[in-house]
Amino acid sequence: MELNRKAKGDLAELKVATDLRARGYKIALPYGEDWDFDLILCRESGALERVQVKHACTDGRVIKIRPRSDSITGGKVKATKRYTAATIDWIAAWEPTLDRCFYVPAGELGEGMNIMYLRLVPSRNNQKRGIRLASEFTTI
Repeated sequence: MELNRKAKGDLAELKVATDLRARGYKIALPYGEDWDFDLILCRESGALERVQVKHACTDGRVIKIRPRSDSITGGKVKATKRYTAATIDWIAAWEPTLDRCFYVPAGELGEGMNIMYLRLVPSRNNQKRGIRLASEFTTI
């Protein structure tokens, strides 16, 4: 059964929440739909961090994450919100093929972006600069 966008997002939120709890973190859920983040991570120190959760996909070489949200009305995109460090602290992406969560600090988002790639394997041209290795984003 193919899940719709909302169901994929809901499942990703559950997977990330489960992963964070398994790591020993406490989490809180904001009430309502009008927040820029899906979860609040509660550190042992008492610090609270805003986590935006995304459903990701992979082709076996890279993990594709969309660090943005589209407001859709009548099947058409009315507005796009790109996340930045001003609105969140982390992008947490769950990739179902790998069944793994990846945690990207919001500082990586700059002024906001449409798509972010995390590499599972080295680039074909051996490029090193500007590459984000998925293995570097497995902890929060």
